[in-house]
Amino acid sequence: MPHRREMTEVRALPGVLLTILAAGCAIGPTYRRPPVDVPPAWRAPSAADDSLRPFFDSLRAAGDSASRAAPDTAVRPVMSDTTPRALLLPDSAVGLGWFTLFRDTVLQRLVVTAVRENRDVRTAVASIDEFRAQYGIARGALLPLVTGNAQAGTNKIVFAGGAPVSFDVWKATADLSWELDFWGRLRRGTEAARADFLAREESERAVVLSLVSDVATAYLELRELDQDLAIARRTMESRQETLRLARRRFQQGLISELDVRQFEAQVADPAARVADFDRQVAQKENQLSILLGHHPEAVPRGRPLADVLSTIEVPAALPSTLLERRPDVRQAEDQLHAATARIGATEAAIFPRFTISGEIGTQGSKASQLFGANSQIHQFFAGISFPLFAGGQLTNAVKVARARAEQARAQYEQAVLVALQETQDALVALRASRDQLAAQHLQVTALRQALALATKRYENGISSYLDVLDVQRSLFTAELSAAQAQRQELVAAVQLYKALGGGWTDESAPRPR
Repeated sequence: MPHRREMTEVRALPGVLLTILAAGCAIGPTYRRPPVDVPPAWRAPSAADDSLRPFFDSLRAAGDSASRAAPDTAVRPVMSDTTPRALLLPDSAVGLGWFTLFRDTVLQRLVVTAVRENRDVRTAVASIDEFRAQYGIARGALLPLVTGNAQAGTNKIVFAGGAPVSFDVWKATADLSWELDFWGRLRRGTEAARADFLAREESERAVVLSLVSDVATAYLELRELDQDLAIARRTMESRQETLRLARRRFQQGLISELDVRQFEAQVADPAARVADFDRQVAQKENQLSILLGHHPEAVPRGRPLADVLSTIEVPAALPSTLLERRPDVRQAEDQLHAATARIGATEAAIFPRFTISGEIGTQGSKASQLFGANSQIHQFFAGISFPLFAGGQLTNAVKVARARAEQARAQYEQAVLVALQETQDALVALRASRDQLAAQHLQVTALRQALALATKRYENGISSYLDVLDVQRSLFTAELSAAQAQRQELVAAVQLYKALGGGWTDESAPRPR
């Protein structure tokens, strides 16, 4: 009966200790998100921009009516549940909203490949595993450490000058070691480790977000180069035809040799551009291949820029609260949370530490006596330790933690300011590129009509070759500028998508914590 009562008391001890521990308090400041100055609305366009708005709207309306009048022979892929959304992706890639942003199925497949195969993403995922394990280590420190031990040996001792006594000892015990987190040192450390883990998750999400935008930007630049190359080749072929016509007219004595040489010179310009665009296309494919995680090779093409551009729909009003889901802002906040928790962990180190230790098991002089009657042993100790003199190390550690928390707070506020700037820049770029594209389309349309008129007048001998050459040069430049404006508008949409942390729809909201 006495042995049974002792064992009951031993079993009740952890419950009593847990009650004492729960009554303890966690020292240090409790984290609360600091207030930041976020404007309720984005910066309004300038007065000059507003005054020109009706003009640019009329240009865009004219371009839209012209495109509706032209037959649409492009094959438009349809989003279905079997395209990238159903594929297995890292958690960080889910909810980034790029499925609805990029309606080019080829680009979607490239993004899926990049997210799966890119080496930077793999490094970031492995880093998350590391910090998840660190969080597990910190959380495990809150629980008792129980170890099993077994010993066997022989002893020879002498009592009060008597004859030596020899005996064997066989022992098997379970040992307990537990620090009671009365001041919250371990809990604050666990809180900091969890915030570090969440910050690393946001860091990986930022890597994926940057990768998606980089792949999309490189792909759009590649499609612009394809369009530039097609314009250059078409222009070269057109000027070659003009040159053949000029040579026939020279043989007929209608024009001078100077005219022929001028036309020959005009053919060289697009020819040189073709060679240069060929080089740029190959280099852009190499860059995109590395982002996709494989060796340089040819990259498949999808829809032309004009078709992709027609699928981009940005709402007129965007709430500034969308910035809260940016991974860099969330990462900075998690880092501030971790730094704040570490203040409590360092402050708690100044206070006494309470520990529980002991062992329970069985012992005998022979192995056969283990676990027999009267072989049970146990011992338990409660201890307290507190620093008497540390040469200022502990107080300075608290100062270090507070200084790091102030740094983290400033970095968080800076991250919010940078997010505001990048979003505003993207909005301005998107608005300006749309206006620029409308003007470029008008210029290209007018120059094409002018070239047809100039060519007809030259063939009829009404005007000189200079009129044709001037219009050809202007049209070539305008077509290249229009392709560039198309790419700029799409890239601006991609940058806005990135600046808002993954788009502007509810589908791209961050996963709950």
